[in-house]
Amino acid sequence: MAYFFEINNKFFILATFMLLGLFISSLKKIGAQPIGVCYGQIGDNLPPEQEVINLFRTNGIGKMRIYGPNPAILEALRGSNIELILDVTNDKLEALSDAATANDWVRQNVLNYPDVTYRYIAVGNEIKPNDGRAQYVVPAMQNIHNAIVSANLQDQIKVSTSIDMSLLGNSYPPSAGSFSDGASSYMASVVTFLANNGAPLLANVYPYFSYIDNSQSISLDYALLKSPGVVVQDGEYGYQNLFDATLDALYSALEKSGGSNVKVVVSESGWPSEGHAAATIDNAAAYYQNLINHVNSGTPKRPGQAIQTYLFAMFDENKKGPEETERHFGLFHPDKQPKYQIRFN
Repeated sequence: MAYFFEINNKFFILATFMLLGLFISSLKKIGAQPIGVCYGQIGDNLPPEQEVINLFRTNGIGKMRIYGPNPAILEALRGSNIELILDVTNDKLEALSDAATANDWVRQNVLNYPDVTYRYIAVGNEIKPNDGRAQYVVPAMQNIHNAIVSANLQDQIKVSTSIDMSLLGNSYPPSAGSFSDGASSYMASVVTFLANNGAPLLANVYPYFSYIDNSQSISLDYALLKSPGVVVQDGEYGYQNLFDATLDALYSALEKSGGSNVKVVVSESGWPSEGHAAATIDNAAAYYQNLINHVNSGTPKRPGQAIQTYLFAMFDENKKGPEETERHFGLFHPDKQPKYQIRFN
């Protein structure tokens, strides 16, 4: 009888360790998924921050982008294992070109939350080269990076900036991708910083806007990742969707700027559900699900390299504008009900 109980006790212990291992593995798997979601707060009817973090976890969304250091969000993220992109807001760029101010910013918004899983700091969002604040972007990036290094977190947290595709002067065909004359000098300094520090470029990529600006030349299926075959042949590379073509045009521009080894993280991509003839529930649902299904495959220039992609956005934000579509990019309604039947992993 004693032998029987000893055997059963060993099986119980083994089973417990196996279950614990599966649980830890599932947490790591969630964080390893390439899909994240942007959590904006430009609305007056959004749920409390802790409920939003719970919604991320319930849906297996392991990555988040927020557009500034909101203490309520950072508190709610403690111990969640959700990987975070934290933005430095554009109005703080000049101040953070001062090293002491940057140190204070990192201490207050990063080091004070050791149980939050920071992944990237986005120093500025969609800053244009002719913006007076552009001169402060790289100095602020360097100061934030130095503060991260001082805390010995440089392997965990990478410092970058987030750009939009208007900085490309040429994007067709993708192999001819290059930064515009007005952006080339600005981007050269950004790319040098990223290459020197092993950091990716963050890029907001929206086939929706390319489609509505040029719907006579771009098919809806190509924009929605629905084309059954190659639409654009560019030398050895065949493109079935506009998302890949845009991303590879950006890779070509990086290569021409000395950033052959700089990776791209898609820090925003989405499709609205109202406000334009192409902005429908069906189109948006197709775009989001097709993108989720696709990102593990990489692009023709970077096949098999999963594309870290942050969907825009978690909720419809009723105070955004001025275009009506800006209020309808949400994956969820403000009451936390899903707008689409989407599988995030």
